[in-house]
Amino acid sequence: MKDKREAIDHYKQSIEFAMFLKDIDNITWRTQIDKGKWTIAEVLGHLIPWDEFVIHKRVPYFIQNSIFPKGPNVEEMNKSSALNARKNSQTQTINAFVHGRRELINAISSISSDMWSKEIVIGTSKLILSDYFTGLAKHDLHHFNQIYIVLNERKKYIKKMEECPELKKRNKYGNS
Repeated sequence: MKDKREAIDHYKQSIEFAMFLKDIDNITWRTQIDKGKWTIAEVLGHLIPWDEFVIHKRVPYFIQNSIFPKGPNVEEMNKSSALNARKNSQTQTINAFVHGRRELINAISSISSDMWSKEIVIGTSKLILSDYFTGLAKHDLHHFNQIYIVLNERKKYIKKMEECPELKKRNKYGNS
């Protein structure tokens, strides 16, 4: 992502994608993306706490140019978020995702444009801030592609999927 506008556009389109998911039936919503893998609900649901983490434990530190707090235990966070997605309704999960993405858009908007090309250090890793958000977008698109594959198998969603901008760009960051 060359600038923050591109990142913001990605997150806006991810909201459109989530809103599209409101129209799928509950059986499809609870369908595993592959044998032994998460359901669509769990895939989308696991992004919620990660957005909160970026909003509260990364963006303020980008702005202040200070040392980042340690990241959460990935397995525990993903396990907890998957459990929440299983117990919450489709509407609750999607609404929480959309709310978090809107907060993330606001947080990204607060980062000055000149910061976008600055090097940041997270733990022992050095990278450019724009590359950090490119990595997050790739992660999103990887999961959106998994959802796309499930929905593609259920032909009744094909026409509606063709209208979703986030699915149109699913190959943009190297995903197939």
